[in-house]
Amino acid sequence: MPRGQVGYLRLGRVCPCESMERDALEEEGLKDYGAYGKLQKRGLVSEGYHAVAMFALHKAVPETYPNGKCCLFVQQLWRRTALKLPTPVALGLLLALALLALAHLTPPLDHSPQMLPASSPPGSRQEVAAFLSRRRACSKRLPVPPSRLKWDQPPVQRRRRQQEVAGNTPPWLSDDDLQKMQLLASGRVVFKTRIPAHGQVLRVGLQAAGDAEGDLSPASLEGHCRDGHCGLIKRPGDLYEVLAFHLDRVLGLNRSLPAVARRFTSHLLPYSYTDGSLRPIIWWAPDLWHLEDVNNDQNSCTLGWLQYQEMLRSHRPTLVARNAPCSSIPRGEWSRLALFDFLLQVHDRLDRYCCGFHPDPSEPCMEEMLHEKCRNPVELVLVHILVRRSAPSRLVFVDNAGRPQQPEEKLNFRLLQGIDSFPAAAVAMLRSGRLQSLLLESLRMDRELWESQGGAEGLRPLLQTIDRRACTLLRYIQEHNLTVFEDSVH
Repeated sequence: MPRGQVGYLRLGRVCPCESMERDALEEEGLKDYGAYGKLQKRGLVSEGYHAVAMFALHKAVPETYPNGKCCLFVQQLWRRTALKLPTPVALGLLLALALLALAHLTPPLDHSPQMLPASSPPGSRQEVAAFLSRRRACSKRLPVPPSRLKWDQPPVQRRRRQQEVAGNTPPWLSDDDLQKMQLLASGRVVFKTRIPAHGQVLRVGLQAAGDAEGDLSPASLEGHCRDGHCGLIKRPGDLYEVLAFHLDRVLGLNRSLPAVARRFTSHLLPYSYTDGSLRPIIWWAPDLWHLEDVNNDQNSCTLGWLQYQEMLRSHRPTLVARNAPCSSIPRGEWSRLALFDFLLQVHDRLDRYCCGFHPDPSEPCMEEMLHEKCRNPVELVLVHILVRRSAPSRLVFVDNAGRPQQPEEKLNFRLLQGIDSFPAAAVAMLRSGRLQSLLLESLRMDRELWESQGGAEGLRPLLQTIDRRACTLLRYIQEHNLTVFEDSVH
């Protein structure tokens, strides 16, 4: 066989009608990757074309040949046609077919995001690196389709999701929290009473599903609440108290009372409470320590602003006449309160007079002319400073709705005045960058609130506001060289 005669490479598809190509391979005893080697060994391909032909053969025959992908068939047309091609023509033919095979089998650009466009001229390594860097940066900015929210599923799938959530509750919610939340969310209203001086708040007795109906005479109502089976229904505008409860638990403070969002239908309630609006209901703590003074019943002790600041400076409780409940509150409690109130911008406890920012004329502190008292610090007092008789050294955070819409330029830093250290666990959580995701995980436990706010997308702007305040607080801690303290067992 004269050297210079060359085998003919043909690119085809495997299909039943191509028996001729298969028969030709079987005749010559040539299989897949061994085909070209046997041709070259028998002197059917000149050595001058060996490298080009082998390269084309290697690229054109894919690993998935048995599955019916493209395959390279080798036929000896010179034996059938006695065709003898000049060397330059044969070389050109091989090169053309090799390029055709490569172009046919090269994956499209969409599946190779880091390949240069085919129209781009070859350039320096720096240009290629810059291009790849831009591609990677753009790919990071591409939006990711949001996954479907757990509570935004069809009814059957939603029930399944609820069962999954119930079996995988966040670790910061205790069993006691979950029991109280269940009572608040689904307990049957069995009686109601008004709270003096709080016209828009109702205290209701709740009966858990499956509990036997007991004596509901007026004499037994207080006993029902003493057993922990009562809640406070508040205004729709106080719905953020539910968020405050979950924030308290995520931060590991554990000072606020369980709260859920609920729509009420009981015939025992006034129509304004059963019109379909969503309201927060807060667990009623039966042993909160209230002063006997009707005008100051939202405090466990009377504490002025100057007394409070002196107590913080001296690192010890300040003993004041008729002030026994506050005398045992350790300094760390005030640090927890300040951190919590700053994130939520709750002014009513530490700064009900709005002395720490410029209030709008519509603010209650302006309408009630409280802001004018800022000129005389002696007149300033703290409110909603409460403890439980069963734990007088622990503050209880109540009325926590705060101001979610407070602009950043009006953040009240007076709430942090006198505080020189913060709980380490809470600060670590703020620094972790996980606050938003953990809050979403926790808020999913409250189905009514979750659905009413539009799930994760509806809640995200509010959580981003809290996250920005957390960043502001961390900068404040750094700029003022403040420290953290380890939490004691609580």
